[in-house]
Amino acid sequence: MPRLRVIARLSRLLLVLLLGAAMACVIAVGERLRLNASIELRQRWSRWFMQRLVGALPFAVQVIGALPQRPMLWVGNHVSWTDIPLLGMLTPLSFLSKAEVRQWPLAGWLAEKAGTLFIRRGGGDAQRLREQISDQLGAGQPLLIFPEGTTTDGRSVRTFHGRLLAGAIDQGTPVQPVAIEYRRDGEADLLAPFIGDDDLVSHLLRLFGQPRAEVRIHLLAPISSQGKERAALALQAQQAIHLALFGVEEAEFAPRRQARAA
Repeated sequence: MPRLRVIARLSRLLLVLLLGAAMACVIAVGERLRLNASIELRQRWSRWFMQRLVGALPFAVQVIGALPQRPMLWVGNHVSWTDIPLLGMLTPLSFLSKAEVRQWPLAGWLAEKAGTLFIRRGGGDAQRLREQISDQLGAGQPLLIFPEGTTTDGRSVRTFHGRLLAGAIDQGTPVQPVAIEYRRDGEADLLAPFIGDDDLVSHLLRLFGQPRAEVRIHLLAPISSQGKERAALALQAQQAIHLALFGVEEAEFAPRRQARAA
């Protein structure tokens, strides 16, 4: 039975990925003909694709809170590659991703055609990245980033890097904190996290071989960036997400983490 479940789920996932590849091909052909799709169109297509992709994943999704009514910089905790379709299905968004994703077979190409911004960790391109984020927010286009800079097992929230929020301060764009949690049998789901040296195929086989898990997406109160230091803004978003996930604040660590976030 588990083997049949895996085969059925992987088959459905493959069909969705082929659909996404077809959509990306349309965008690529348009680029060659100098008929570049606007970022608004890419975001709408991306959302439509993400909704189908989430339908192929073994999750029951619950959204808590209201979607923002204006473009914002979305910031969230990062547990797995599945965070991206789960959040991307909610509203038209662009994403900030590590540069390695661009090299992933098919997924990297799809991400690029969807308008993803890529960051090189330790690449010394902080100013260029800040300008890219600022330009996108200034054009009224919402963007999702994961300020932890890496994934966790979902049982903690790491320090948010304030430099990634500088573009929001430049434009006076509010920050939309979003907390995502994976639950299985009433506990933290330890199958969903994609961390360390895990590979995508092994992760899919483990995930698809088990019954559906629950995902809760908490859309928290927006945070104004007006007059904020980037470290303070990052810490405020981190604290809000930690509180939503675990019901307690991290006040005792605030001074040290605020300094590190800068």
